[in-house]
Amino acid sequence: MARAELLVRACCVLVALSNVVHGIGVNWGSITSHPLSPSIVVHMLKDNGIDKVKLFDADSWTVDALAGSGLEVIVGIPNDQLARMADSYKNARHWVKENVTKHLYDGGVDIRYVAVGNEPFLKSYNGSNLKTTVPALQNIQKALDEAGHGDKIKATIPNNADVYESPSNKPSDAVFRSDIKGIMTELVKFLHDNNAPFMVNIYPFLSLYLNADFPFDFAFCDDAGKPIYDKGTEYKHVFDANYDTLVWALKKAGVPNLKIIVGEVGWPTDGDKNGNVKLAKRFYDGFFKKMAENKGTPLRPGNLDVYLFSLLDEDMKSIEPGMFERHWGIFRYDGQPKFAMDFTGKGHEKMPVGAKGVQYLPAQWCVFNRGLNMSAVGSEVNYACSLSDCSSLGYGSSCNSLDAHGNISYAFNMYFQMQDQDVESCNFNGMAEIVTQNFSKGSCLFPVQIVSAGERLGSALGASLVTGLIALFSLL
Repeated sequence: MARAELLVRACCVLVALSNVVHGIGVNWGSITSHPLSPSIVVHMLKDNGIDKVKLFDADSWTVDALAGSGLEVIVGIPNDQLARMADSYKNARHWVKENVTKHLYDGGVDIRYVAVGNEPFLKSYNGSNLKTTVPALQNIQKALDEAGHGDKIKATIPNNADVYESPSNKPSDAVFRSDIKGIMTELVKFLHDNNAPFMVNIYPFLSLYLNADFPFDFAFCDDAGKPIYDKGTEYKHVFDANYDTLVWALKKAGVPNLKIIVGEVGWPTDGDKNGNVKLAKRFYDGFFKKMAENKGTPLRPGNLDVYLFSLLDEDMKSIEPGMFERHWGIFRYDGQPKFAMDFTGKGHEKMPVGAKGVQYLPAQWCVFNRGLNMSAVGSEVNYACSLSDCSSLGYGSSCNSLDAHGNISYAFNMYFQMQDQDVESCNFNGMAEIVTQNFSKGSCLFPVQIVSAGERLGSALGASLVTGLIALFSLL
């Protein structure tokens, strides 16, 4: 290879590595009706220079696709498996063997952490995980140690920021929540003894969503809000204040230097009056700039470890917390970027690189037949939305300005697309029709669904099975 060509390739590698601020990874969720192929997602991550990814389970299809990628990986254990891991060390040891050890061959997956549960101590869970979470963590870490992985791979628990609180809303008054104080003390001391980090999810957006009186500009990291002061320390935005609230809680629990990883932070782009592309861009622009400055927080200066939430929109997430839950992605459901971002934090804004090789269903839409009476359409819309995703129709959302016919058509089309454009799914008692005209209007996207990676895999397996059966019958 010529020297000039080597230099060009080296420069390309350096550019790719500098695409994202040091310390930033992404969450890759999978609660979606039509998942992208994991191999496509891995290429998209690499195309954007993202080198750390956090998963919510250890699905082998996804984890296998990360082999040889060079990405640092966090694998997860869902909450519904905590009891099994807590009740039996044998179960924990088997889980580590099948979901960690199996992937650690030469050229395999670079697993760094195991996330045991996901926000298991949330108040809304009414204590259902209090007895199982820490024992599950202890068994998983013991199994990692026994398998010889404990020096490199640590187990931790992703916590919601509601595990700590401050009566005065000042960081220095922070304590762990009174109902779980004993559990949290046990947890942080175990993490400290095993050189494992405390993982916390911080959501400035929720500060606005849950409190109408919250100072709007304080939710963003662009220093436009009125600062608050605590024992002479200035806080210009809620992220730093929340992070240092945890730092104070850890200090009072006797582990002042425990490493912290922010497991989730981000801003939704739809599903709420404050969940939109404009405000998401404002949040990320300020946040990336903050990360690039490498100043950390007032109590923890220096580099921060952060995982953005989230990589992709997920159309089957629960909307009980809010319609915005399905719209946290930097990328849409099909892996295409939503807006220009400056991953470097240094003013190098550009559109992220979208997913390549995505296959779509035919360019057709299911819409309301305008010539029909609307009086009986209510039950049909309710049915369509109950089995699809109508979260973009809510107040302040991207499709909130549609007229009555548009609302009906949106509901019908979402059901039609999530049913893989089955002709029978565009009936609605004769009220709907299939058209080839794109019904998207302004910022309201009438999507065409992708061909599910699961379906493509199933088709391939089906074809292989048929081929095998034909070969078998030819021998009979």
